[in-house]
Amino acid sequence: MNWNSWSDFFAMGGYALYVWGSVLMTVVLIAGEVIAVRMRRNTVMKQHRRWIRSNRRESNENEA
Repeated sequence: MNWNSWSDFFAMGGYALYVWGSVLMTVVLIAGEVIAVRMRRNTVMKQHRRWIRSNRRESNENEA
């Protein structure tokens, strides 16, 4: 497809609402996925740190 101007490009041959809506939805969903993964990683890391601390405490109690 050839566009003669930027406005033609943004109009996408009359399908701008569909095209740019799809682009926006994709960006929103990818950003949401990145945020969800980061939040889950933080939760898992906190759980892992607690688990390590509790195992160290149990190990120290068993040695004494």
